[in-house]
Order: sequence, then C-alpha cells, then structure tokens
Amino acid sequence: MTVSDGTAADLPTVDDVMAVLRGVIDPELGTDIVDLGMARRAVVNPDGLVEVTVALTTSGCPLRAQIQRDVRSRVGGLPGVEKVKIHWSELTQDEKAAAMAKARFNVSQNAPDTAVPPTAKVVMVASGKGGVGKSTITVNLAAELARRGMRVGVMDADIWGYSVPRMLGVEGRLSGAEDEKKIVPNEKQVGEGVLEVVSMGFLVDREETALMWRGLILNRAVQHFLEDVRWGPVDYLLIDMPPGTGDVQMGIAKMLPQAEMVVVTTPARSAQKVATRVASMGRSNYLRIVGVIENMSAFVAPDGECYEIFGQGGGQELADELGVPLLGQVPIDGSVASGGDDGAPVVLEEIPGAAGGALRAVADRLLEEVPPVDMASCTARIFEAAEQALANLDIVSS
Repeated sequence: MTVSDGTAADLPTVDDVMAVLRGVIDPELGTDIVDLGMARRAVVNPDGLVEVTVALTTSGCPLRAQIQRDVRSRVGGLPGVEKVKIHWSELTQDEKAAAMAKARFNVSQNAPDTAVPPTAKVVMVASGKGGVGKSTITVNLAAELARRGMRVGVMDADIWGYSVPRMLGVEGRLSGAEDEKKIVPNEKQVGEGVLEVVSMGFLVDREETALMWRGLILNRAVQHFLEDVRWGPVDYLLIDMPPGTGDVQMGIAKMLPQAEMVVVTTPARSAQKVATRVASMGRSNYLRIVGVIENMSAFVAPDGECYEIFGQGGGQELADELGVPLLGQVPIDGSVASGGDDGAPVVLEEIPGAAGGALRAVADRLLEEVPPVDMASCTARIFEAAEQALANLDIVSS
C-alpha cells in the first residue's frame, strides 16, 4: 500500500487515517475495507486535505454511497482534517476474488467478535457524567426510530445504573434460544417497528438490586451482551453507555470499531467540559463523533416565558469545540420524567409536547448523519452469483 504523510504537527498521520478506515465495514462482507484491500492509499496534505483512494468491486457498486459517507465522516472527524477527497478505482478480477476469499475466511476461521449484524448502524449514546439524561435520550430515540418502522436494538450498557427496561416499559427475564446457545432479547412492538432490548435489569430479581462489581466483571457482562445475544436484523443498535471513560466504555469501543458516538450534555459549562473527555476517549479509539445533544436546555413556562435553569450555550460550545453538529436542544418538560417512569417515551405521544417534538427533530438529524444501510442490489451478491454461474459452466463442460 502506497501512502504519503502530511507535514504539519497538528495533522493526523497516514496511520491515523488508515486506522479509522478500519471502522468502515463493507455491509455485505462484514469486513473492513482495509483488510479487504479496498482502501488502497491515503495522502495527508499540509492544508488539511486528506485524499483517500478506495477500490470498489465494480465502478457501479450500489454500496458506493454508503462507503463514501462512512469514509468522509470517519476521516473528516479526525482533528486537523479540513476536507476529505475520495478517489475511486476498481479491483481487478484477481483482487475481487481475493477480497471474497478473505471475507469467507474471516467468517469460517475467525468468528466475529460480536453478534451485532454488520448491516446494523451502531450508535453509542455517551456522556461525561451522570444525571444529564443520557438514558432518556437513548430510549426516546430508539422508540422514535421504531415508530418510523425500523427494527432497533437497545443495549443497556450502564450495568450499575440500568434504567432502560422501566423507561421503555419492557418486562420479563431474558431467555435462551432453543436451537443455539444465545440470549434472546426482549421485544416490544412500537408502531410498525420493533425494539429488541437487553439490560442487566432483565437478569436481576428486583430493580433495586445493587450490583457491586469491579471493572473486569462489568466488561465481561457487556461482552456477553455483544457476543451472546441473538440480535435480529436490526437497522440500528443504540447503546446506552455508562457515564465517564472507564473500563466498560473503552471495552465497548474496542469491540465495536464501526460504532459512532453521540455525546449528551446540559447547558452547564461544567457538564460541557466533562463531556469533552468522553469525546476524546471515543476519538482515541477511532470512533466518529456524530454530534452533540443538549438536554434540559431550558424550561418553558405555560405563558411562554423561557427559564434557562442550567445556564446556556454548553451544547453549542461543546459542538464547536469538537467540530461536530449540535443535533438538537431538548427542553425541560415534566412529561419526560413521567413518561420514563411509566414506560411511555414522550416521542410516542400522539401530539408531542416541546420535549417530544425536539426529540423527534433529533431523530431526523440522526438519520441524516447516520443513515441506515441500503442492501439492495449489493455488489458482493452480484459477484457471488457470477462466480456460481462460472462454476456451473465448469460442471457442465466437464
């Protein structure tokens, strides 16, 4: 692989660029484009322009737009990058065969690290500290995506502070699949969509049970949720992360290099500064920071008067500091708390209030920034069909 380095000290290196490209997964093959030999070359220019050469299986690859979005978002998220330019080329016939063989070998010899479908868009909802409403954001976004007809996985990775089951109104113990040694998520129909939910809350006898576990045990519990759960064909997997930057957070980041992160904060400057740390942790593990959500932005009284109880501007300042968009500002609304207590996310109200409407708008932005994978007419399937046709010709001719 030919590479070229930039010269400015504050620019990423070519190794940095290739590392984040390992987070770009071919949706059909389930393997990153670096391992498949599709990421041919990276050049970091002194002016912040990063040029990446990507070779597709065919110039008309229907997954080209998806790969382009992922490359631009991940490389563009590196500090110092001003612009990303992609040069397209095409794999030779031998290279195509080698890429397919590599993908098959990875499946047969190297069991995937997780049971998360490669087509699922994984979004970590993270915060620098507790109490900013991260779980509220997670469950409402999941419910809204499901309301729009999607299949959404929700993983409650806040092992100590699990709250997702109550907030989504999902009950029952997790069960095992009869035909395989896998945990089956609890499901809930929402509109035309479905939620698949796993949480430590489904494994304890009482919601009040305190889990006094150390880091290694916590990591193992999260690993079970990723490796041993029979996730269905989910469009999105939303992970309610524990607050901060500890063992669990770093463990999940390493297991899910294709994941992307949303950072939740409040308008308070103290919350903003702490949230910067979790974004730094994500980028240190080559995750893309999708954007910032400012929760509890203000209280709007019935007379329309706005009271900025927790200060103002923290969300926008954090977004500006990270160089990412502010996905939305969610006001303080009593219905959010009551909906969480009753298992009725506010986005599902027939006529949502201020907070419900703001959360629906955040879901719109999330779909723009992290669109679902379109698997129609996938190139890999076409190539495999061609391979099979050639094999059949060989059989007939012999």
